[in-house]
Amino acid sequence: MLIKPIFKLFVIIQLILGISSVQAATIEHDAGTLTLTTTPTRIVVLAFSFVDALAVAGVSPVGIADDGDKNRVIKSVRDHIGDWQSVGSRYQPSIEAIAALKPDLIIADTGRHQSIYSDLTRIAPTLLLKNRGITYQENLVVMQKIATAVGKSEEVANRLAEHKKMMQGLKQQMETVSTFQFAVLTDKGMWLHTPTSYAGSVIAELGLKSPLSADNDNTYLQTSFEQLLKTNPDWLLVGKYTKNTVLDKWQKSPLWKMLSVAKSKQIIEVSPEVWSLASGMLAAEQIATALASQMQR
Repeated sequence: MLIKPIFKLFVIIQLILGISSVQAATIEHDAGTLTLTTTPTRIVVLAFSFVDALAVAGVSPVGIADDGDKNRVIKSVRDHIGDWQSVGSRYQPSIEAIAALKPDLIIADTGRHQSIYSDLTRIAPTLLLKNRGITYQENLVVMQKIATAVGKSEEVANRLAEHKKMMQGLKQQMETVSTFQFAVLTDKGMWLHTPTSYAGSVIAELGLKSPLSADNDNTYLQTSFEQLLKTNPDWLLVGKYTKNTVLDKWQKSPLWKMLSVAKSKQIIEVSPEVWSLASGMLAAEQIATALASQMQR
């Protein structure tokens, strides 16, 4: 009489084992190939674009290298994930803090964390992926690698299709011959983001032109007032990291009126966290929406 219950239990166990085997994933990354035999549930990420990718996948990390400031993770990403523990700065994440979280996957930035990769792998399987200096199209590839790792390939593919449709719709709204330039500002200087930067590549994806060459080898260009005059964009989008910036000083120069944006008043303050730090798909949607909104005024 016990055969049927035992058989049912056997079937359930086999189904569970079958699901686990299906969830195994192999990902090509910047340190070779990583095979995960089960879907990770305790994930630590060391760059903001990777948090964006997890938010798109509907997965919450347990730890983030957030520079000790949770507001550095943009709101559109925070709205899709749960609470997390800080593991220090993106530049020097705490190995001890990461280990204390007992992760089953770490996602690290090739540009910043290659030197500690072996230390990270002793804690948990570690994906080494590009973040620093990433372009819009490169980020979409990285996002899909992360989706594979967390068992959310189908969900992310569906969301990506929606994203592409949205970006195409916004692109059609923004046909113009004007040039657009994003820059970050501090009291120490201005850095122009070229078309090979994340924000610059999003601008290009929308069919908008940059006054800088697309062949520029530099992602960021520290710029003097004279160089800004030479670049002379029609639109200048600025992300301020300090309250007072060099732009305040430059605006007092008699040469300021020679700039196109001085005449048109098309200097727009934007979030440096969204335009510079985030580098993810949700950030790209915010950049595109902000540009469309400004041009429709």
